[in-house]
Amino acid sequence: MDIRRFRHSHRIVWALLAGLLLAACDSVSSPPPQPLPTLAANEVVDLQIVMGQLVFVPAYSEVISVSSPRLNLSTTLAIHNTDPNRSIIIKSVRYYDTDGDLVREFVERPAELGPMATTGFVIGEEERRGGWGANFLVEWIAEEPVYEPVIEAVMVSTRGTEGISFISQGRVISEQQP
Repeated sequence: MDIRRFRHSHRIVWALLAGLLLAACDSVSSPPPQPLPTLAANEVVDLQIVMGQLVFVPAYSEVISVSSPRLNLSTTLAIHNTDPNRSIIIKSVRYYDTDGDLVREFVERPAELGPMATTGFVIGEEERRGGWGANFLVEWIAEEPVYEPVIEAVMVSTRGTEGISFISQGRVISEQQP
């Protein structure tokens, strides 16, 4: 074998390996959101609630098109505490399907979300139980007056070189005020 041809094929192999490694690095996803610190039973009993809300957030596990099959979506529910000085307490996060049946309860015990902190809950693209009319109900409370949190669902899907993404904002359906 000619030494030039050997070196050339060797370079090609190394270039392919480097490309594969770089592609693998790009596909590594970030870790899921860390769990919030939950409150002990005695802390929950002692809470002096002054405000809170029940927030409805439309979410979509799939979208339907006349010209193509259903497209499954991953959904991330994001809860942003917008208050720079005070915490809020996430009392419950419930995920419902198109028929209004409870699919999943994300918060087992009330959890504290610190000032300016954000938490999230993910419904994977492979999870199809929600359907095209899925939604979340988020209940939060506070022991002091706070700025309202921003609660949104972000839906994303990619297929080949195409992708779709959109945001759905939460809507307050009941409120507890001082």
